[in-house]
Amino acid sequence: MDAIQIETGPNPDAAVIWLHGLGADGHDFEPIVPELELARPVRFVFPHAPIRPVTINQGMRMRAWYDIFQFGGGPEDEPGLRASQKLTEQLIAAQGLPASRVVLAGFSQGGAIVLLTALRHAERLAGVMALSTYLPLAGTLAAERAEANRETPIFMAHGRYDDLIPMQRAQASREYLQKLGYAVEWHDYPMPHSVCAPEIADISSFLARVL
Repeated sequence: MDAIQIETGPNPDAAVIWLHGLGADGHDFEPIVPELELARPVRFVFPHAPIRPVTINQGMRMRAWYDIFQFGGGPEDEPGLRASQKLTEQLIAAQGLPASRVVLAGFSQGGAIVLLTALRHAERLAGVMALSTYLPLAGTLAAERAEANRETPIFMAHGRYDDLIPMQRAQASREYLQKLGYAVEWHDYPMPHSVCAPEIADISSFLARVL
């Protein structure tokens, strides 16, 4: 799968697979790597989503992990979601590392895919970072979730002024995950649908803890 790879030092023994949002590409979060100032060598993998028509954008073709039919929820593109889940599983396997040394991270659409994938992944992962996002296919999670990742640390962050994915949608996802017994570390920031400096600092300390 087409992806950008950055290693912060020689022989990294851990990897962060980071999925971008709708219409962006793997370059989107590349500039964050030096800002994280990680003490140990880590491989960052920034895959490019496939190009597909997106319904809410008048069917325009763009990089998207799945189709979005309407703003704010409604019917979900299950075939698209499942296809990207499979791509993410392949990326985990391609790292040549134990799953316990791999963090799945994603922003917006990418965050939805990492939540979808991580909680169903058969081997324990190091952690999950779900940024400015929500839990997709929530209705199937209780039946499909993997025992191995019931205690995996989950970092969720959201902007209070997010007008694309309202904060209450993210909070509802967090509450549902907590109801199922997941340990969610929640952060919110005075920002729109984006990433801010205090959030990058919190991400850095999360990665230092789980890796």
